[in-house]
Amino acid sequence: MDDHESLTGLFEAQRGQLRAVAYRMLGSLSEADDAVQEAWIRLNRTDTADVRNMGGWLTTVVARICLNMLRSREHRREDPLEERLPDPVVSPAGGVDPEQEALLADSVGLALLVVLQTLEPTERLAFVLHDMFAVPFEEIALIIDRTPAATRQLASRARRRVRGAAPEPDPDVSRQREVVRAFMAAAREGDFDTLVSLLHPDVVLRTDMGPTVARGWNELRGALTVGQQALMFRRMAPFAHPVLVNGVAGALNVVDGKTVAVGAFTIADGRIVSIDILADPARVAGLDPATLIGA
Repeated sequence: MDDHESLTGLFEAQRGQLRAVAYRMLGSLSEADDAVQEAWIRLNRTDTADVRNMGGWLTTVVARICLNMLRSREHRREDPLEERLPDPVVSPAGGVDPEQEALLADSVGLALLVVLQTLEPTERLAFVLHDMFAVPFEEIALIIDRTPAATRQLASRARRRVRGAAPEPDPDVSRQREVVRAFMAAAREGDFDTLVSLLHPDVVLRTDMGPTVARGWNELRGALTVGQQALMFRRMAPFAHPVLVNGVAGALNVVDGKTVAVGAFTIADGRIVSIDILADPARVAGLDPATLIGA
């Protein structure tokens, strides 16, 4: 085996984790792939003879690339992610594809990614690397040019915001599905009281219809308000099919054989705490009903 083949093997062994790091940092599957590809290019340009921990070295490289991409976004302000949902990872209701398992470890749901988008780039990096991938603060500090103590404070601040805004979903997916089924049934039947009973009092509904629609981003809060919105869209309930969205119970809306929307339901303590709906035609076009629901 020549040096190139050896290097390729080392990189491919880390690709899953590198993509997972980049996805949590960027919230975009395509940009995560770009970051991983850039890491591969840098690996080929670097003398790594003295590198003892290739996985740690590559994780650091990807983190630096992602940090630069986040800072570039903030500078341009062309497509602020505060006004769009992260890319969903959609799987059949029967289970997550093995290739997606690393991407979705640690319950990285859409609701969590939405909160991560509100963090400053250095906060996001510190939280993702330390809390999700157990990278020591001393190593993270070198990436962001801060002291380990300051880096620890960044992660702590990010952790408080995440815990306050993104509750951890119930672990039992079958129980999640029961709540979603009950919610869909209540919507179809126009049963407002049942809808409200299934919603947390502070539930949030986020809808992303894409940049080509006026007010394409909408956010509603409160059980009464979200329940009323669900009644307004009750006609779409019969077209909803169960799927997994970032590992939690979700629904794929299919009309005339085409995906028109995908929704993720975050459920904690038996009630829906957030609903995230992506209805951007350009972004849901690639979600094939035939592979996701057998349609």
